[in-house]
Amino acid sequence: MKVLIIGSGGREHAIAYKLSQSPKLSRLYCAPGNAGIAEIAECVDIPVNDFDALADFADKEKIDLTVIGPDDPLAAGIVNVFEERGLRVFGPRKEAAIIESSKVFAKHLMKKYNIPTAKYEVFDHPSQAIAYLKDCSYPIVLKADGLALGKGVLICNNHQEALQGVKALMEDKQFGSAGDQIVIEEYLTGPEVSVLCFCDGTTIKPMASAQDHKRAKDGDQGPNTGGMGTISPSPYYNKDIDEFCRKNIFEPTIKAMKKEGREFKGVLFVGLILTNNGPKVLEFNARFGDPETQVVLPRMKNDIIDVFEACIDGNLDKIELSFEDNAAVCVILASYGYPEKYVKGLPIEGLDKFKNQSEYFAFHAGTKKSGNDIVTNGGRVLGITAIGKNLKDARQKAYEATGWVDFANKYMRTDIGKVVEQLP
Repeated sequence: MKVLIIGSGGREHAIAYKLSQSPKLSRLYCAPGNAGIAEIAECVDIPVNDFDALADFADKEKIDLTVIGPDDPLAAGIVNVFEERGLRVFGPRKEAAIIESSKVFAKHLMKKYNIPTAKYEVFDHPSQAIAYLKDCSYPIVLKADGLALGKGVLICNNHQEALQGVKALMEDKQFGSAGDQIVIEEYLTGPEVSVLCFCDGTTIKPMASAQDHKRAKDGDQGPNTGGMGTISPSPYYNKDIDEFCRKNIFEPTIKAMKKEGREFKGVLFVGLILTNNGPKVLEFNARFGDPETQVVLPRMKNDIIDVFEACIDGNLDKIELSFEDNAAVCVILASYGYPEKYVKGLPIEGLDKFKNQSEYFAFHAGTKKSGNDIVTNGGRVLGITAIGKNLKDARQKAYEATGWVDFANKYMRTDIGKVVEQLP
């Protein structure tokens, strides 16, 4: 089979790695890809938002399956374009991707179908939001309605911070039109868990759990980022919680989307918070998470092509998802200054140490080829991932492997998965 991946980050590199293990794969392409993906796939210089050019390429090269990585093209309807041209594609249509592209839609859906989530109100004018904030108890959470690179969520500890947050989102348009509407919701406490689920429109099958570390600095300090590291499985996500989530969150959500005429096929990412009153949904994403994919897919036993095809054809009930009885930890090596200002174009050394390794991976996120060098080309540069017999083992290996690579403004959190040190 010829497969095309759309995207250029660490998530797409992890998908490419998993696809490359399939005996069904004959040729792998990625548009636009990055320096790491280029080692296992043929990279094609077409932007992710040029749907006609991407579809033309898939048509011309007789691509058997296209896999969409990022949120923006999904929200803009890339799957609809491919399907209209008779091309097989993995991912939700625009009508279903709204579960991520509109926080307001997602909150209203959960309220309508009694899916547990935080209490909330929606505002489309700053003056209404400011009036509402006077009587709130703090902390409180502000969310931009639209897509904001995973950074459109503000936790406000007091009234002043909340006022600044409304100004940033709705008046200063920090995330453009994403802040035309905002959600203000109660602040929930408890461990956060990410569960990625394969869906075929009717059946939903969760993958192994994961746990992200969103803040830029140790101790969950600093601004929100796209994710600074992940662990899998989450030590908090036990069998009882899994059963509750399947019955009260995962299955009701896929049924609700179908009932609303928005059949969801692809990966539904469910961001959970495990409160004292039970698990609740923090957010939905309409695609593989980044960097959750980097710890979940290396643990998966299934041939991923079989799973993708079952989702497209509505046969997911015939697939038994299976994961290794091990653990994985990913530590993001970022450019110093991320998620704000940082320098690009710095040579990366030591990547050859990951070649021919079966338990260590350097998933490229922001990299590109420059002459004979691989150089930094983004805020999140590499996802250093290690597999271990348990989380403690995987964490030790991942941090050991972060020392194999170097670039001038290398930065990382030192406490990814630190919770495992308290485990028995």
